[in-house]
Amino acid sequence: MARVSSQSDSSTLRGYLLIHASVLLFGFTPIMGRLITVDAVTLVWWRMSLAGAVLLLLPMTWRGFRTLSPRLALGCCLAGGVLAITWALFYLSVKLTDASVAAVCLATSPLFVALFGPVVARRPYRRIDLLLALAMIPGVALVVGGIPHAMYLGLGVGLLSAAVLVVFSSLNKLLASRIQPLSATCIEMLVGAAFLTVMIALLPRADAGFLLPRGRNLWLLLVFAIAFTAVPIAMLLASLRDISVFAQQVVVNLEPVYAVLLAIPILAEQRQLTALFYLGVLVVVGTVVAEPMLRWLRRRFTSGHPAQP
Repeated sequence: MARVSSQSDSSTLRGYLLIHASVLLFGFTPIMGRLITVDAVTLVWWRMSLAGAVLLLLPMTWRGFRTLSPRLALGCCLAGGVLAITWALFYLSVKLTDASVAAVCLATSPLFVALFGPVVARRPYRRIDLLLALAMIPGVALVVGGIPHAMYLGLGVGLLSAAVLVVFSSLNKLLASRIQPLSATCIEMLVGAAFLTVMIALLPRADAGFLLPRGRNLWLLLVFAIAFTAVPIAMLLASLRDISVFAQQVVVNLEPVYAVLLAIPILAEQRQLTALFYLGVLVVVGTVVAEPMLRWLRRRFTSGHPAQP
């Protein structure tokens, strides 16, 4: 009995280490958007192309393809196109503002879920969702007051990326239980890259988008696609074997914290941002982290017995 308990504790610890490492790696993604000096659309095109190619090398990805129906494949393709738009907007926000501001913008996606989710899903509004949305609004206001006026356009683009992320999350939620996650992610990456290929072809100087970056940009893109995209995705999925979805969601919601903290020593962004911005970060992130906890407590007390987190 003691041995079983010890193995369980060890597995849980391994799961938490994997999920925190994964979220830490994801925290580097907005910072990479500042360090890589190509435009936002080209950056996302290379990220999705390289990450999709890496995932194609995994046997588990191919095993998932064998059980994929045409309808589910179409759903993954649609999700990939939406993800490409989300990331393009997000990295445009990074270019127009900085890594910290863009990361906080993406963290506001629960606000848009609360406001527009019931309309998309055709369900009634939930009181807890509206309360959390109201709690987040002061944080967003503090963030706005803590950044230079020149960043307001980028802030708006970042908030738009958070709104589009709601559509992707809704599609992914429908697919999650029906398809092997690595296979779905691979399709989303490759289809997203194909969608951006069309976008790049329509942009001025289209040829520039398909040229292989050189020197520093090339190495950074390879690290970005492998170490900060494909690897954390695999670690995130592996962590679910040992910890609950609830525990995973709480940790994933800490990603903006990692991004903001990493941006201080790497990019020295604190020089452009005031204390109001960081106070807003605390409010926004605090609300995001509190969301799954409040939902768990609500389920626990409404069901009449403790729920396992």
